[in-house]
Order: sequence, then C-alpha cells, then structure tokens
Amino acid sequence: MSDTILVTGGAGYLGSILVPELLAQGHRVLVLDNFLYRQNSLAAVCAHPAFTVVNGDIRSEATLRPLLAQTDVVIPLAAIVGAPACAQDPVGAHSVNFDAMRMLLDRLSSQQKVLMPTTNSAYGTGGEQNHCTEESPLRPISQYAQEKVEIEQRLLQHENAISFRLATIFGMSPRMRMDLLVNDFTYRAVTDRALVLFEAHFKRNYLHVRDVARVFLHALDRFKEMRGQIYNVGLSDANLSKLELCQCIQRYLPDFVVMEAPIGQDPDQRNYIVSNVKVEATGFRPAFSLDDGIQELIKGYTMIRKQGYGNI
Repeated sequence: MSDTILVTGGAGYLGSILVPELLAQGHRVLVLDNFLYRQNSLAAVCAHPAFTVVNGDIRSEATLRPLLAQTDVVIPLAAIVGAPACAQDPVGAHSVNFDAMRMLLDRLSSQQKVLMPTTNSAYGTGGEQNHCTEESPLRPISQYAQEKVEIEQRLLQHENAISFRLATIFGMSPRMRMDLLVNDFTYRAVTDRALVLFEAHFKRNYLHVRDVARVFLHALDRFKEMRGQIYNVGLSDANLSKLELCQCIQRYLPDFVVMEAPIGQDPDQRNYIVSNVKVEATGFRPAFSLDDGIQELIKGYTMIRKQGYGNI
C-alpha cells in the first residue's frame, strides 16, 4: 500500500538517496528543505508526478502544518548534523535539532508514523569492553548527541515511532558530504596520499548511505512488528578503528601513507563496538560493504573536489 511520506531535509545527503527510492516504491513524497547548501540534488525526480517539493524552514509552524495534514509517514532528516557544525552555531542548531523536532512531534496524530534517524555517537566511549546494544547506557558528550538523545526519548512517547541509531555513514550521494570519516579519509588518500591520524585505535561502526534508505523501506514494510523500538543500524563486520579503516583504503590505494599523532580529539569521543543483532533479527541485512563504498568513493572523487561538499 502506498503512503504519503513527508521527508524533511529531503534534499540532503541521506534524503537525496532516499526520496528516489520512496518514489520508485510507489509512494507520494513531500520534501521540505531550505536548500542551505544551494544543492539541486533532487533535480532528477522533479518530473515524477508523485513528487512535491517545498522550499521552507522546518522551524516554521505555518510551513509545516499543511504538509503534516497530508502525511501518513514522517521521516525527519532536517538537522544541523555533527558536533563541529553544531559548535559553529549552537543556538541555530538547537532551534533546528531540538525545538523544531519537538514542534513536529507535538503536532502528529496518533495514527501518523515516524521513522527517525538518530545517532550511535550517543554511546560516547561505550560501556564494558566498549560493546553497545540498544540497552547500553548513553553517554552523549556533544550538543549534537545530547539533543538527539532527548528527542529520541520524546519520539518514543509516540505510539507509531521507530528510532534508528545509525552508524557513521559513507558513500556517494547527489548532495555529497565529504566531512564524514570514510568519505574524508578516502578523499585524502586520493588527493593528498597522506593522513595524520589522531585517536587511531578508537573504534566505531559504519554504514553505506544506500543502506540507510534500505532500512527505512524495510521498516515501512514491517512497521507493525518494528514500531515502538530503537534499532542500531550498521555493518556488523565493520566495527573498525580509524587505523583499520585506513588499512582498508590502502588495499585500493597502496601509496596512501598514514602517520599517527598524539594530538587531536573527537568531540563525541566515539569509541565503541556496536551490535546490530536486533535489526538483523527483523530480516534486514546491509547490501553494501565498506569495500564497496571505498571503491565507489575513489571513482566519485575523480569527478568532484572538496570545496562546498561538507557541513562545515
């Protein structure tokens, strides 16, 4: 059965992959985006009769209310993403990531469904032996992670909601982000052939951007069995340290030189091994490996340069 789906921030890094997939599945898709990065990442779907786009601000109730009135499902992607971007404008980030999300959730009917991406950076340095499941204590450090945790708590008060704690995303997208770890390291390997690496042994989990779209489609098909739950989503064979990630890249770019340094710090202190068993038990399996993504990025970086392709 087709739904009318509102995707806020639908022209962003995730949305510009997800929206065409939703349309291909027969859904009507409404996108609300302020086009902060002057992107035309949804140009290819403008001819689709089931696609509607609104250039507007998620913080405006007057803009949001008529869109919600038409909507069966909300996928709220609009956000100031990442600790560095939030640190540049903490007041603006709070208004988008917290105030606007609270307003959206408060205006949903009990029948409307919500599929929301959160972040596993909320685990901070993880728990015992750095191993994290959905029941592990949360230790958010940055403003970005703290507000994501608060909004997730509000989200789960809604009876028709699912939260996905996403691993670090990678891969090519029409609205490219090159400030994400795999994307960044691969770009440096392609262009600079060298990288100075801090906190080299900090581990985290990874996930291809197209598998984010796939897990949303998976949840739409299995909403009744999955609703009301939190799911970690990542590659179970890719809980890797930064150094191990670099070694993966070196398989394809063997002249890539990595030098460890005692300076530098991740603002979220992400260092954990994440279990994805819960989402896998619903039948979901990622389709794209870390190696797939690295090879894809190497090809992509023959076409683009870094300026303008980040959130900071």
